[in-house]
Amino acid sequence: MNLAERLRQDMVAALKGKQELRLSTLRMALAAVKYKEVERRGPLDDPGIMQVLATLIKQREDSAEQFTAGGRPELAAKERGEIAILDEYLPQLVSDADIEAAVRQAIAATGAKTAKDMGAVMKAAMAHFAAAGQRADGKAVNAAVRRLLG
Repeated sequence: MNLAERLRQDMVAALKGKQELRLSTLRMALAAVKYKEVERRGPLDDPGIMQVLATLIKQREDSAEQFTAGGRPELAAKERGEIAILDEYLPQLVSDADIEAAVRQAIAATGAKTAKDMGAVMKAAMAHFAAAGQRADGKAVNAAVRRLLG
């Protein structure tokens, strides 16, 4: 079963189970996937759907930060709940040790010496994670690259 089918089945289960937050989150995710499919004029594969879900998670994290800063903890909690639901459909984030190892490998592969080479190292490191089917936080990878190229 592909990821889109799993999202649809879980949405139906949430509807039957009267899980309002889960239902609204899955509807929102499926709408975002459909929007991207229309934009691309073709169906998305699982990595494409994962990319859409990762974007939605990033948006929710930004919103939760803004709500917290604005003194609206109830809305921030709702956003965090949506993040937890969406996160179930993505691979686990790689550890800091794995990020550092991939960055070191990318530095060696690109021959990077200074911070000016940061873009090439980031591209190589993120490509490594994508090829392995892993998910890495871009901010953590960026921090590791800065630290190692320092």
